[in-house]
Order: sequence, then C-alpha cells, then structure tokens
Amino acid sequence: MSLALIVAFTLLMVAVIPVAHALVIASGVALLWSSDMPLMLVAQQVYQQTQSFPMLALPFFILAGTLIMEGKLGEELLRFSGEIMQRVRGGALSTTVVGSVVFGGVSGSAVANASALGSVLIPWQKRQGYPAGLCAANNATSAVIDILIPPSIPMILYAVVSGVSIGDLFMAGVLPGILMAVGFVGVCWWKARGLNIRAEAPPLDLRRLARLGFFALPALILPVLILVALRFGFATPTEIAVMAVVYALVASLVLYRDLSWARFYKAMIDAGIATGIVMMVIMGSAAASWILTYDEVPQRFAEWVSSTLHSPWLVILAMNIIMLAIGGPLDLAPAILLLAPIFVPLAGQIGLDPLQLGLIMVINLGIGLYTPPVGTTLFISSTIAGSSMSETVRALWPFFWVAIGLLALVSYVPALTIRF
Repeated sequence: MSLALIVAFTLLMVAVIPVAHALVIASGVALLWSSDMPLMLVAQQVYQQTQSFPMLALPFFILAGTLIMEGKLGEELLRFSGEIMQRVRGGALSTTVVGSVVFGGVSGSAVANASALGSVLIPWQKRQGYPAGLCAANNATSAVIDILIPPSIPMILYAVVSGVSIGDLFMAGVLPGILMAVGFVGVCWWKARGLNIRAEAPPLDLRRLARLGFFALPALILPVLILVALRFGFATPTEIAVMAVVYALVASLVLYRDLSWARFYKAMIDAGIATGIVMMVIMGSAAASWILTYDEVPQRFAEWVSSTLHSPWLVILAMNIIMLAIGGPLDLAPAILLLAPIFVPLAGQIGLDPLQLGLIMVINLGIGLYTPPVGTTLFISSTIAGSSMSETVRALWPFFWVAIGLLALVSYVPALTIRF
C-alpha cells in the first residue's frame, strides 16, 4: 500500500498537481490498491488532523504577522534596521538579513518574509550598485532566518507531529537563527568588498536613532514576550498567538493609528488564504502519514538504517542528505509532515534528541526553499529583482555554504540546542 502511495504521489507531482491535492489523491489510490481498506479512512484522517488545539496557533500567528508586516510598524522596523546597518560595508544587503531577524519575531513564514522585504529592499539595493542576482540571492536565503526565530510555523508543524514542546522548539531556534544571520552579514561584507562598494558614513544622529528605535520597539520585543510567556507558563502557544493578534491590533490602533477597515479586511483575507493553503497540506499529509504508519514504514526504515549504518554520526549524515534531497522538489510544510513520523523513531534509536532533530529538519528543509528545482523564495526573489534563475543561483553559493556549516554544527553539537 505504501509503494502505491509513493508511486502515485510521484506521478502526480510530475504532472504538476498541487501538493495538497496530490497527497489526498495518492492516499485514495493507495487504499483502492489495497482493496480491503475503505476510502472513508482518507476522510477520517483528513478531519482528525484538524482537531488539534495547538494547530489553532497557525492562523493567529499568520494574522499577527500580516497586520504588523503590512503596516507602519513594518516600515519602522526596516527604517531602524537600515539606520544601523548603513554604517557597515555591505549594509544595504545586510539590512535584509537584520530585517529577516526582526520580522522573524512577528511573521513565522519565510515566503511572506521574502515577498515583504524583497519588494521594498531589492530595488534600493540595486540603486546602490549591487547586481540583481546578488540582491535576489541575499533575499532568498535571508528569508529562511524567519523560520528559526520564534514564532515559527514549521516548528509548530513539527511539534504537532513529534510531540515536542512548541516552547522548547521556539527557544532552541534563537541561537541558530542569530548564528545564521551573523554568517550572512559576513557574506554581505565580503561581497561588497569584492564589488568595492564602501559603507555610507552619515553623521550619527542619536536622537533620530532613539526615535526609530522607539517606534520599532513594539515589534522588537514581541518575540521576547512570546518566549517569556512560554518559559514561565503564562499561556499556551495558541493563547499566545491570540494575544499576539490583539497586540498587533492595539499597536496599529493606538501607537501608529494606521489600521483602517480596508487594511484589516485585507489582512484577514490574506491570513485566511495562507492558513487554508497550510491546512490543506496538513490534511493531505495526515492521510499519507497514516498509511505509512499502518504499513510500519517508519519502524522498518529505522531498523534498516540502524543495522546498515552502525555509527550514529553516519545515520545523522544520511538523514541530512535525504532531507536536502527532498527539500528541493517538495515544499517545507509537507516535507516536515511526511518525514517527521519516519525520522523521529530513528532518532530515538540512535539517541538523538527529537528537539535537536526538529532544528536539523527546519534548517535542512529551509535550505530547500532556495534550492532548485522548486525553491519558493528563490523564485520570488528572482522575480522581484528581475534576475535570471542562473544569475541568482551563481550568487547564492556563499550563503548556501554558510547554511550548510550551521547545519553541520546543529547536527553534531548538541550544546547548540537550548532547552527550557
């Protein structure tokens, strides 16, 4: 039955059927192939996956991010980041990196980050003299920092599948996210040096900097408030997501006074569409995962790998290679939902902390967001910059190797995984 599922899903993906629909159709084909399983099982699994209280955090975090990123608060964040980074060589490029860090605290979606930051910053970077391909590569890779800095939608998905605490995952993602940002800023400096583009040196106006910091502060402290609330058990992740929406509404109404009914309506529609896309993938993955579990694929795979690769570091290397290979053609959300049930039992057999596995998986599949042939952030960034895919990929390699280096550290240095 699992073989029929895999073959049907592969053929549907080749036929460019949307992933969510391909998963549901392939699950139905697998049950029909079995002949002793009713098709009603697909409907049951699709429905049951939505009956999860932690899953309610998804639409509220998406809505909070939409309200903040598309309002004056998002503009103030970019102004504050640009004011700081323009004094560093490569500062125009580095603003995208720093912007991804601060937007990561309100968005949780790399694709939304790439669209929002790229449309504002890439035209400015091109005017500063940076090649279009480099601007696109910087935007495509930096957007992945967003899914490491809490709140993170992929981490919520992994937590729901694996049973790991969402709060622990959020805390564990902070240090790798900062390390990735530092590495990317280094690449921006190196690229600007090669292009002989020097840093701007405007006089430091402390009053202006303090003003920009004051107006950006509500967004800057949001991830801190989320982590503190989770750390001390003030509320569940779902309740915190609801409070984040209230926080964004109050900030827009009271501090910035830019919330109109039209913008609120647009934010609700955008968040609804984004939530619908994610939930469709989750529902389709639930049926496919049930079939794989019914056929004991995760257990058999774990036993086979453990008996073939006797060293734990080789098993981790094999998991990384598999995730990198799958992350290119398959989007991040379905990849997590399909691979987590298979890799979590394997991690248990080799003594790998499931929290550490979650970080490995998010970084790995995040790299897939800017890796051909699909590369969602790669495509978005290239379109905004007006560069060809080949130009963007050529400029992307230094960022790629920084991400691979971070992946190796997280994979083999458990101390980088911080628990509550």
